[in-house]
Amino acid sequence: MLQPCPWGKVKWDDDRVITIGQLAKYVGVSTKTIRVYHDKGLLPEPDRDASGYRRYGADDAIDLIKIRTLAEAGVPLARIRDLRSATDTEFQQALGEINDELTARIRGLQATQGRLRRLAAGQLAPLPAEVGAHLERLDRWGFTPRWVGLQRDLWILVFATHPDRAFALFHDQAETTAEPVLRQLYLDYDHAYDLSADDPSIDELARRIAVATRDRYGSDALPGLDAPSDVPALIQGSVNASSPAWQRLDMLIRAHLGV
Repeated sequence: MLQPCPWGKVKWDDDRVITIGQLAKYVGVSTKTIRVYHDKGLLPEPDRDASGYRRYGADDAIDLIKIRTLAEAGVPLARIRDLRSATDTEFQQALGEINDELTARIRGLQATQGRLRRLAAGQLAPLPAEVGAHLERLDRWGFTPRWVGLQRDLWILVFATHPDRAFALFHDQAETTAEPVLRQLYLDYDHAYDLSADDPSIDELARRIAVATRDRYGSDALPGLDAPSDVPALIQGSVNASSPAWQRLDMLIRAHLGV
């Protein structure tokens, strides 16, 4: 006799006939995974038979396949557990939402894949004209070629990896550099590259930069420390490695800002 069950499955009234190892092999998961699903309340754990084995049937295999499919789609186990008590309508609606989330993730991954392929082929898009003009201004303002090169590398990578956020980040830095007092802080940072790591001027420079950062952004919005990309930190870290003074300056600034 057939009986309707949750998830829209079909329940058979036959005996449970396979062991946990056989079930795991049949569905393509490990026995450890099945036990985790038992512990999390996703898959009911059957009683042991007279031989001391837990036996599983077709309904268990169907449930396990559904759990595995949802888990592989990135659905949290807690959400999967909740879906066990969902009506058929609720379950179908949830599947639609999960499918939409997967579609968005796939598109994002495809976009990232395209950027990686262009990067591997050396086909990075040229920097926008306003970024090029900004780099030229840095040179006229007295920044070292090292600093200008650092900024060029930074913006190449930011525009290649985060094109949707790059302009907002660039405009913020361009506006900051255009202010004479803040530009002097950047210049002092640039020229500190060759200082000794224990030079006392580094401590004062770190304090001034921290104060200016808080004055401009407040305590909840510190650019470069909570930015949406790790690229600036990646480049900064690689440059810091060749400048003990910059390493110490970066450490002191973070200490002043409490990050």
